Amino acid sequence: WLKVSVYKDGWEYRMQFASFEDEDGKIRSGVSQGDLLKIAPTDKSGTLISFYPDKKVFDTIVFNNEMIIKRLKELAFLNKGITIVFIDQREENNIIKKEYFYEGGLCDFVRYVNEAKNPLHEPIYFENVKDGIDLSVAMQYNDSYTDTMISYVNNIPTTEGGTHETGIKAAITKVFNDLARKFGMLKEKEPNLLGEDFREGLTAVISVKMHNVQFEGQTKTKLGNPEARVACDSITSQEIYSFFDNNAHKNIAEIIIQKALGAARVREASRKAKEITRQKNSLENSTLIGKLSSCSSKKPELNELFIVEGDSAGGTAKQARVRSFQAILPLRGKPLNAEKKRLDQVLQNEEIRTIISALGAGIGEDFCADNLNYHKVVVLSDADQDGAHIKAILLTFFFRYMKDLITGGYVYMGMPPLYKVFKKDIIEYAYSDEELDEVKAKVGRGYQIQRYKGLGEMNADQLWDTTMNPKTRKMVQVTIDDAAEAEKLVTTLMGDAVELRRNYIIEHANFNKIDRFMGEID
Repeated sequence: WLKVSVYKDGWEYRMQFASFEDEDGKIRSGVSQGDLLKIAPTDKSGTLISFYPDKKVFDTIVFNNEMIIKRLKELAFLNKGITIVFIDQREENNIIKKEYFYEGGLCDFVRYVNEAKNPLHEPIYFENVKDGIDLSVAMQYNDSYTDTMISYVNNIPTTEGGTHETGIKAAITKVFNDLARKFGMLKEKEPNLLGEDFREGLTAVISVKMHNVQFEGQTKTKLGNPEARVACDSITSQEIYSFFDNNAHKNIAEIIIQKALGAARVREASRKAKEITRQKNSLENSTLIGKLSSCSSKKPELNELFIVEGDSAGGTAKQARVRSFQAILPLRGKPLNAEKKRLDQVLQNEEIRTIISALGAGIGEDFCADNLNYHKVVVLSDADQDGAHIKAILLTFFFRYMKDLITGGYVYMGMPPLYKVFKKDIIEYAYSDEELDEVKAKVGRGYQIQRYKGLGEMNADQLWDTTMNPKTRKMVQVTIDDAAEAEKLVTTLMGDAVELRRNYIIEHANFNKIDRFMGEID
């Protein structure tokens, strides 16, 4: 059921809806339970919605308070000055109440995202309206080597960007090139710096309010309105010029331009390394591919690449795979932590270069998902500390230098079982400690348990049945539901801020579960 109360013009109005099962057994949802009622005079304003979801309609009716809290916090940042209160009363003895209020709005948002980084100046903020498009931007540079642009249209996240981001990027490039020449930091005969140079270390939060929004992309998270590009370009150019007209802000411009000049030098140094990723030779003939066992299919939308930890597991996976559409790439060692390195340093790592070449879609600004050789990129590692570390390192690399690989839905985590429970001819697998008790009961008395410490302990048939067979395997698709939280989490866990990482672990780790797990091992 759902109840709506609207407080407007001194009156409360109410209407109710419900779902029910009709005579044919079909669920009818959102059926009105009567006319709109004018209830009573009131001095309130706003809307109150109460609802109870139907478990016959939804996969789950258990609310994830962490997900809701993240969204409410995001809305409080985007709408400065409002207070949002979250109350969870599901557990009588554990009522959760959180309140969110950010007077600084987008500036506070940028500070929050940059909390685990080293900012180079206070946030730059501007807002203006042009041709019916209301733009607000907060931007702040830090000493990292990648950029973070988080954008919203009418408070809706546009994780794939769009025309508003395109306009702002163009304006930043033009304005800072002009300022670099004005301040004599870029000589007359020297070429302009590129947009990627001026975006190194940039964190920007963008909020656009407009009518007649046109969203594009498979997930409808990309703005397509051409007028937004023009308006955002114009507003950004005007406001940044105005900000740096003030001599008090000249030092900030010099810091930003100096960082861009350093990025340009590194870009040129890494140009040759990036050309490796554009090789037109076949993957089999490339000296970088190492032990890649490619597939025979030439249809990327059908192809799967399993990035496997170690030669032992790689050998098993090669025996288990279907060669027509499944490729195997064993990692010889741990890839580099891309969070702490520039692109040229990342490209010096052999494991990273091998992955780039195998995927065939480029890297950084040159990455193009249309050129991917595989539309499923599956990270398959052991269920131990080293395996978790490899997952974290690879996801960090994809997030920093191939973000479209994640937003496009191409990245997956393989889910090999933790346990094999067997008795005579009966074999069942458990994929978690919670699932183990259910599997034990299903097999019955007299069972035996094998705990898999690594993929190499499985034979080819077991690995195929549990992890690689599209009909029986379990995989987790990697997505970015909240760009700001993803950015902050990657920086906290993979960056240099030791204290923030320690605090995060203390707050979020389930030490009771860890103690129980260690007790079982002992």
